[in-house]
Amino acid sequence: MAETTHEDAAGSFAPLRPKLMRVAYRMLGSVADAEDMVQEAFVRWMGADRSEVREPAAFLRRTVTRLCLDQLKSARRQRETYVGPWLPDPVLEEGGEEDVTLPLMLALERLSPLERAAFLLHDVFGLEFEEIATTIRRDPAACRQLAARARTHVREARPRFQIDKERGLELAKAFFTASRSGDMTALAAMLAADVSVHADGGGKRPAATQPIFGFDAVMKVHEYLADRFRKNSSKLVRAGLINGLPGFITLEADGELQTTALEIEDGKIAAIYVVRNPDKLKHLH
Repeated sequence: MAETTHEDAAGSFAPLRPKLMRVAYRMLGSVADAEDMVQEAFVRWMGADRSEVREPAAFLRRTVTRLCLDQLKSARRQRETYVGPWLPDPVLEEGGEEDVTLPLMLALERLSPLERAAFLLHDVFGLEFEEIATTIRRDPAACRQLAARARTHVREARPRFQIDKERGLELAKAFFTASRSGDMTALAAMLAADVSVHADGGGKRPAATQPIFGFDAVMKVHEYLADRFRKNSSKLVRAGLINGLPGFITLEADGELQTTALEIEDGKIAAIYVVRNPDKLKHLH
């Protein structure tokens, strides 16, 4: 009987797992941590009195959000000692429109955990403030204020216009070709005047420990990298949307994967986000 009950619990949980992962990943920016939170929610679901749960999806979303709020406290301490710029784990989008792009996820990092939860649950996942209040244990009015404050902080990170997916991928492939071949003329034509580079090596692989700003500085970096690529090839694995931005995955000369995501404004590359930390790329293998 107990085995049948566990099978029923697992069967009701499985269809909800992808949505719970979306909540957890957007809260934490880490695939591994999100998986841990969802698995812990599953353990609690198995041990819960499910006959008392009227809406399993709401119950589990509430459980995952609360687990993520606890996790964010320790994650913030870890970020204080992180080597170089921190970027969220790269997630390759398989289809559809992405609701939270990489720049927005970086903006979310500046919010308090409660602001982040209120904003994501209301503005991204469309929940009513009454449900959010139950989830984060605040009254609805307080939840409205949290979401409003968050909205003000992240307004600049919301895309002002959407680039056509195919055009974005064309630009990403052209950027890969120019940067690896050393075609500086082609590369220069793609970059905005205030372009920036953000590289996350996490102290595990070589990467700039500070963001690089401005056209001239970014061009100098790519001139240096082009010389390295001539000696040590970089292989394109695939192009695609990475955290909602056009980009690509490469296999580098050291045998490790790397992701590059491009923020594009007015047809020019405004920011380049590179993840090299192998801990953040394990799920892409």
